[in-house]
Amino acid sequence: MATHDRKFTRRAMVGATASLMVTAGSGSHGAIGTPADTASLAAAVEQSHRALRAILNGDPTLYEALFADREDITLGNPFGPYARGRAAVSKTLAGAAAKYRDGEVVGVDSVATYANGSIACVVEVEHDRAKVGGGNDLAEFHVRVTSVYEHLKGQWRLVHRHADPITTPRPAESVLGR
Repeated sequence: MATHDRKFTRRAMVGATASLMVTAGSGSHGAIGTPADTASLAAAVEQSHRALRAILNGDPTLYEALFADREDITLGNPFGPYARGRAAVSKTLAGAAAKYRDGEVVGVDSVATYANGSIACVVEVEHDRAKVGGGNDLAEFHVRVTSVYEHLKGQWRLVHRHADPITTPRPAESVLGR
């Protein structure tokens, strides 16, 4: 594993674990916070980082496998409107993956993790590098990400992911497209 991979993995794991330990008693179900639950959520988050590396190299299959197998899953990515349902999420993931190549995850900053017995929300900022579209130069980009996981059949599965490039302050007019 490359040095930068170890660095972001450790940071994400420590952040997720620390946040879960803090929030363990505040959830309505109280089940999260056991070492096994904490470790399994941290493992699911790490799987999402591996899936991100795959997307940045044109492969959507790892991300598809992370999503729960149901019709109310949702995905919002920087390239278009929200997708809802298994088929729409798969199509959106494939479309996003087709836009990237020769990519890598430079790092992931853990912002916060909120969890109870069956639902977890993970907030991160991803720092990536890839060739985008028809370009031949590597582009660096940063996205804020909110991932919602549900504990289903003993596993944390994605039920929602939203990523967008808004990581710095913007003027009010920017929301109007000006």
